[in-house]
Amino acid sequence: MESKNDELLEKVYQLSFKYEAERGSCPQCVLAAIMEVLDVGDAATIQAADALAGGTALSTEGTCGALVGGLLAISSTVGRTYEDFSAGEHKRRVFMYSKKLYDRFIEEYGSPICKDVHMKLFDRTFNLMDKDDYAEFEKMGAHVDKCTSVSGNTARWAAEILIDDLKVLK
Repeated sequence: MESKNDELLEKVYQLSFKYEAERGSCPQCVLAAIMEVLDVGDAATIQAADALAGGTALSTEGTCGALVGGLLAISSTVGRTYEDFSAGEHKRRVFMYSKKLYDRFIEEYGSPICKDVHMKLFDRTFNLMDKDDYAEFEKMGAHVDKCTSVSGNTARWAAEILIDDLKVLK
């Protein structure tokens, strides 16, 4: 029998997967699912994450947007506040939790870099700014079962950390 937390984690996975399939922008999909299910994060963070999709500006050269979304969700809970930043505080416990998500992502996908994740999923990389290459990306299942599962998995892993380690549910 599933526990309440298992049900929440499955809901986070399914929402992030669905949003990636229907709307795209992997960091936004991860963040929206976590915000809607766990009440972590806010609309401004989701908006700010948009340019980080596709390995930053659709370049595929940077960190996978799904991972960025999960890291932002964790940081919004335990990251250094603006007030602490302004005061010069160096409390940085965020790294203990963000590294846990990072390590889980690396265990599954081998790299945090978007194009490396594409190579693992598709056996090739894409120029997401080229309409023909983007069409091939879609044709090969990017928003059917490939990037959708990356977003779903990452959202679930981040939610596990938020629930189990950071106790976001009372």
